[in-house]
Formats: sequence, C-alpha cells, structure tokens
Amino acid sequence: MIHASPNVVDPHGSETYVRPDPSPTPQPSPETWWFKRETTDQHREQQEQLGYSTGCLEAIYTTTLLYLHETLDHIALVLLAYSILCVVLYRVLFHRAAGTAWYGRWLVRRSHLPPCNRALLVTAHPDDEVMFFGPTILELRRRQCRVFVLCLSEGNHDRKGSIRRQELWDACESLGVRAEDITLVNATHLQDDPTAEWKTVTIANQLLRQLESLDAELLITFDKEGVSVSVDTCMWCEDRFETNHNHNLIYFADCKVLTLETVNLCRKYLSIFDLPVTLLLSTNWVILSWRARRAVQNAMRLHNSQMVWFRKLYIIFSRYMVINSLREINKSDVEFEILDT
Repeated sequence: MIHASPNVVDPHGSETYVRPDPSPTPQPSPETWWFKRETTDQHREQQEQLGYSTGCLEAIYTTTLLYLHETLDHIALVLLAYSILCVVLYRVLFHRAAGTAWYGRWLVRRSHLPPCNRALLVTAHPDDEVMFFGPTILELRRRQCRVFVLCLSEGNHDRKGSIRRQELWDACESLGVRAEDITLVNATHLQDDPTAEWKTVTIANQLLRQLESLDAELLITFDKEGVSVSVDTCMWCEDRFETNHNHNLIYFADCKVLTLETVNLCRKYLSIFDLPVTLLLSTNWVILSWRARRAVQNAMRLHNSQMVWFRKLYIIFSRYMVINSLREINKSDVEFEILDT
C-alpha cells in the first residue's frame, strides 16, 4: 500500500486519497496521573466537608427549634398558672360568706392603709386624682374618711382650663369628694406647661397653707419618680413647719405621708395580674372590686377633654384603675435617698 497525502497526483494522472494511519494515543506521564488523582481526592474531601457542615447546621437548627418549642411551652404553662393564681387570689379577696367578708381572717387583705379621718391628696393636673389615685380615694371614702384634693394647676396648656376645672369637680364628686373640699390653684408660677419647671418653694407654700388649715392626718402624693409633687417637697415643708410653726407642730407631727409607688411599664398595664407582685413588695395597698373599678373608670371618663385613644386603652388595662400601692415615708428615708443620689 502506498502512503500518500491527500490531493497527491500519481503518474497516471489520477488523484488518489489515502487515509493516513491513526496517530498513536499518547500515554499520560506519571506526573499528570498523580495530579488528576490528587485533584479528585481534594474534591471528594471538600464534598465530604461540605456535607458534614450542612449536617451540623441542620442538626443545630433542629435542636434549637426543639428547645425553643419546649421553652415556649414552659413559658405558656407558667403564664397560665400565674394568671389562674391572680384570678383565684382576686376572687378570694372579695369572696363573701354569710354576708360577711372573710378575707379579714387571712393575712392578705384588700386594703392596708393607716387609719385616718382627714386626708389630703396633692396632684399636679386635673385628672391625676382619678387616673392614679382613684382606688385610694374610694377606699378612704368607704372608711368614712374626709378627702381633700389639692390640684396645683388647672391644666390650661391646651386652652381648656375652664373645661378641665369643671371636669375635676365632676370626677371628684362621683368618687365621693365634696365640692367644698376641692382646691384648684391658678398661680403664675404653677402653669401647665411641659417646658416650665415648678419651684419647690412655690409648691411648698401652697402645701403648707392646706396643712395648716385642714389639719390633715394623712398626706398622699406622687413619689419622686411620679409626675407631680415630689417627696422632697413634703420634707421641705416639714423642715419649715418645725422651724417657723413650733406652736402648731402637732398638726404636722401627726400627719403621715404616703407616696404612690411608680411601677415599670410592664406592671403598669397588667391590671389585676399585678396583684401577687403588689402584695409581696408593697407595705400599703388598695385593691378594688370589679364593680368599684368600673366606678373609677366612669369617673375617668368624666374628663372628656382628655379622652384620646391611648387614654381609653389606659382605662382598660392600667393597674391604677384597680390597684394602688403606696409607701409610707419619713424624714430619715428622704435624707438617705438624697445622700445616696
């Protein structure tokens, strides 16, 4: 056989095409074979590591979900048990047997306040007396205690001073406070302005006049974290009273001071579900029945000019509509707090 390239012409003039012999297959060198094997092994190891990592992540995710479900179940059970405890405790406080309340036989009572015949409540704005102190006012009136209300401003920030004045009178009368026992201060230095700072001396002078004229046995106001008169003002009054009115010292010496405890946001909107915490942490408290709670809510609705949407939610969920916890203070307590701060 003649080996020729394509398109080669033989002597007879005919063109002959001859298929060339196939070239031999090149054999891989030892270095190339080892490189391919090493690359394949590395790829296999990467796949195994990726699968192992994916499996670990899936296991962690599954375990986390399992623990999360178990934790949520436990939290739900605890909340359910706590809610049942609150409802049962609330029912026990107001259960009546044979026409007589038997909660007095228990260590837990629905109210624990110092006995008094004349009490002075000091607030900053109209509607404070119901929004925060409604249970205390109702309990004092139930005990036939005469309640005086001193409101230090008429709430004229929105040009509604005259309206809020009448609302204050209506709300207090609905809670059993006489119209002649309400004092509304309209002083230049005590205006309802969020940017204005009330001077302690001005507040103390107003408070001293009331204490001297009313002969109150119990003074009730906000604590130092509240929105109204601070406890330091009351103690300043006591110092001045002892210094300048020694002949009438017995009037203030016999007057106890209670401040409303300011609670955190969570407790503030727990309503009756704050009951166990209040009984454990407070020394003086008032807990209203469901019917009395509605009386406080109706009194709050008489402040119609302030009935915006969040006030309506406040009436439904706030603990201050059904529970008041108060702290009895003295001069040494305040001095300690001032030094500590």
